[in-house]
Amino acid sequence: MFALPASVRVVLAVEPVDMRKSIDGLMALVRGAWGEDVYSGHLFAFVSRRGDRIKVLTWSRGGFVLLYKPLEAGRFRLPSVDAGAQAVTLDATQLAMLLDGIDVAQKRRPAAWSPPGRAAS
Repeated sequence: MFALPASVRVVLAVEPVDMRKSIDGLMALVRGAWGEDVYSGHLFAFVSRRGDRIKVLTWSRGGFVLLYKPLEAGRFRLPSVDAGAQAVTLDATQLAMLLDGIDVAQKRRPAAWSPPGRAAS
């Protein structure tokens, strides 16, 4: 796979996307439906109707990068989403788990530690 910084923002489409869409079609979804800046360097992820294929789109130094991963068996396990949401934000760890076929919705993180006297974030 590839390494991503922990600070990277990943936006995952809630609704299935037609995997025949090219970079331009996916860009139109990001701009139109979500109102996001496609040139921000964030990652935008799209899952197929059957849930067995995923595309991740990002901008990188003068061009778009499109990652495409079909699963040979099984389906990608998407996180739980609020009703009416068009997209959900993930972090780099959650994206790596999703791409590895791990059920993100079933995993829980321990509470974040913060130094005494500081509010947890």
